[in-house]
Amino acid sequence: MGTLPLQQAADGLIRLTGSGPPAGPTFLCRRRAHRASAPQQRRQGAPVQRGPDLPLSGYAPKMTTDPSTWEPAPLAEVADLFSRAGCTWWIAGGHAIELAVGHAIREHGDIDVLLLREDQHAAQYVLAGWEWWAADPPGKLRPWLPDEYLPMGVHDIWCRPGPGKPWRLQIMLDEAQDGLWVSRRDTAVHRPIAELGAISTAGIPYLRPEVQLYYKAKNPRPKDESDLTAALPTLGPTQRIWLAEAILATYGDHPWVHRLEVPARHRRPPQADLLDDLPYDWEQR
Repeated sequence: MGTLPLQQAADGLIRLTGSGPPAGPTFLCRRRAHRASAPQQRRQGAPVQRGPDLPLSGYAPKMTTDPSTWEPAPLAEVADLFSRAGCTWWIAGGHAIELAVGHAIREHGDIDVLLLREDQHAAQYVLAGWEWWAADPPGKLRPWLPDEYLPMGVHDIWCRPGPGKPWRLQIMLDEAQDGLWVSRRDTAVHRPIAELGAISTAGIPYLRPEVQLYYKAKNPRPKDESDLTAALPTLGPTQRIWLAEAILATYGDHPWVHRLEVPARHRRPPQADLLDDLPYDWEQR
């Protein structure tokens, strides 16, 4: 079995029978167990092979020998792959904004999928036979070994079909507790997991635009400004208020808060951490 902490098992994770590659250890997913593609597992203290220093954003020319090359998988292909995950997942990034507004906005240099950390091994199941590289530490890639549990602080995984192939998709990991999604950037920002995403007309789950824009607000790039402009007309009052308060809680005063045009009482930073009353030791994760 994988290296999921005992605390997660105590929190109600269950093992059920599932399908998967015929060999390798089982691992827990929120809904069912799968098998990893190989039994190798990183031991504590064992040396980790380090990959190349790569820019973790941007788009490189299409050179298959260049490890920073991206050829993003089509949205339909990604949705088909993760339809077999057996756990909750969402399309994230700019594609999530486009699914929310219902039309294309711009070209994309990558494609992102969000998983809860407790479901991370579902990625190894649906991408069996691929290479998985964790950004650990951030800014440097190293192989993510089969059945290895990535702890808090490691939340970015690059995936490609094989050595020397272009990168095809990126997986982001986020935290969860007691039915709540909890932002990896600020534990004061959370919401029920059931309200984290929506379903497109084509049946594809995606991260709600206010949540995706919250992440984009950290250091907005021109493409993030374009995404905000496209999404603003689709955001209702509740979504705008949530986004404004989340941005203020994490980043302080921010030009996007004024663009959201929320009532003045929602343009002030909160005074208390909204998770103070939740009994959870984040350091144990």
